[in-house]
Order: sequence, then C-alpha cells, then structure tokens
Amino acid sequence: METKIIIIERFEQWLVEEGKAEKTVESYVNDVRKFSEYLAEKDVDSEVLLTRFLFTNYMRHLEQQGMAVATINKKMNSLKVYNDWLYHEQLVASVFIHLKKDKVVIASGSENEVSVLDDTQVEQFLFQLEKESQRNKLIGYLLLYTGIRVSELVHIQRTDIDQLTAQLTVKGKGGKLREIPMRKDVLEALKQYLQGERVTSKFSDSPYLLVSQRSEKLHRDAVRRWLECVGKQLGTHIHPHMLRHTFCTRLLKNGVELSTVSRLAGHANLNMTVKYYINTSKEEKKNAVDRL
Repeated sequence: METKIIIIERFEQWLVEEGKAEKTVESYVNDVRKFSEYLAEKDVDSEVLLTRFLFTNYMRHLEQQGMAVATINKKMNSLKVYNDWLYHEQLVASVFIHLKKDKVVIASGSENEVSVLDDTQVEQFLFQLEKESQRNKLIGYLLLYTGIRVSELVHIQRTDIDQLTAQLTVKGKGGKLREIPMRKDVLEALKQYLQGERVTSKFSDSPYLLVSQRSEKLHRDAVRRWLECVGKQLGTHIHPHMLRHTFCTRLLKNGVELSTVSRLAGHANLNMTVKYYINTSKEEKKNAVDRL
C-alpha cells in the first residue's frame, strides 16, 4: 500500500484538479497532516488511514486541548472531504464522517440560536477578571455563575444577598422572585468588594450592591460597555446575555435537568428554555453516548 505521505500528496493534487482555492487546499491538507501525525503519536498501524474510532477519538482530543468549536468543525470538514476522497479511491471501506451528525453545536434551538463562550473562552474570561477592579470582577462572576439578566444585576440590593445560606434573591420579569445559589468563589468576590472598593465609595450608603463613581446604582449600559472592552482584549464579542446563555448551556452540559435550568434562569415557562436549549441538550446527550 502507498505510504500516507504519498496518499496525502495525491489528495492534495486532487483538490487542485477540482479547482479548490489555494488557501482551501492548504487548509485541507494541513488538517489531514495533523490528523496523520496524531495517528503516528498513538502508534496506529501505518496502513490504517481512517476509521470511525480514530476520527471520534481525534475530535475528543481536540476538545480536550481546548480548541475553539469553530476550529474543530473546520478540521472536521477537512477530514470529511478526505474521507469521501479515500472512499472514492477505494482506500477505505466506508464513509465514517457525517457532518450533520458529527458537527459540534452549541446552544442551537429549533427556531433560535444563541452565542455562548466555550470552555476555553470561559477560562480566558476568568483570568481577565483577575486583572479587573473588585466591582467588575464581581459583575463578571455574577453574570457567569448565576445567569441573571443585566437588568436584574443592576437592581440587586445588599439585602437581596444572604451570605450565610449563600443565596441570591432576584426580582425577575413581572416582579417574580427566584432564589439562586451562589458559589464559593462568587461569595469570595462579593466579600472582597464589600470590604474593599464598596467601603471607600462615596455611595457606600446606597442600598444597591453595585455602585458607580457617579451614581448610587450602576447603569446597565456601563456593564455592556465594560464587557465590550473585555471582549476586545480577548478577541471575541461579549455581552451580558451571552454570559446568561453560557450559564444555562454549561448547566445542561453538566447534566442538570431542564426544569431546574428553567427555574434558575427565571424563564416564564419551560417552553422558553426548550426554545433555546433543548436541541443542545439532545445533541450533548447523543454525543455523550457516541463517545463511549
């Protein structure tokens, strides 16, 4: 059998003959070579070009490396083209890759799509928060780890937080109250802010938790502008609702029941949660089984 190097060269020539753009050819071939290098690292038989098992394990490897979803899907597309060509050339027995089935999807709904931060971006966001003021760090933690709306965030009063029970009481749409548990790191960020910047503020007597230099209550636009600045530093667009969607999506990925996510998010009914997140839930569960 031909060596993998020769086979990849043949694949490259075929792409050129098919009229693919130079950059496209370069991208496809580079992705295939990276896959081939992965097989060599795993000491896979040199005559084995591609199997379903090897493909799914490679995708899992890329995810574990923290690679962005868009990048993983691009590599998946390259390998799909490679797989089709190998099958056409009778170098493999079957087409193992199916984009509709295998494409990594985040928070897509039957009618709506929402933007979320992937795990790598969440980590980058958290590292950035360490460089921010105590107030802004708390804002980031509250949005990411409680899923509250920005309108709910700026209306939080100090009396809405019970540090003893680690509970935040939020007044949502229609005046409906809901309780959200607070993680230890959120409580720590809260403590640092209340004992630090909040004490020295000229609005230290304000009933509202978050104050600005000019007002006893932080304005939602200030939060949006700050997140836009953070996003530019991280190379991605970030807005308050993205962090809310990220909160819900991460809960579902970790196996939290849809009804619980709905209550924590303060959705009017379960259908609202389903509208945005049920397809993600189905996909994640299916992928979990496929990866066994």
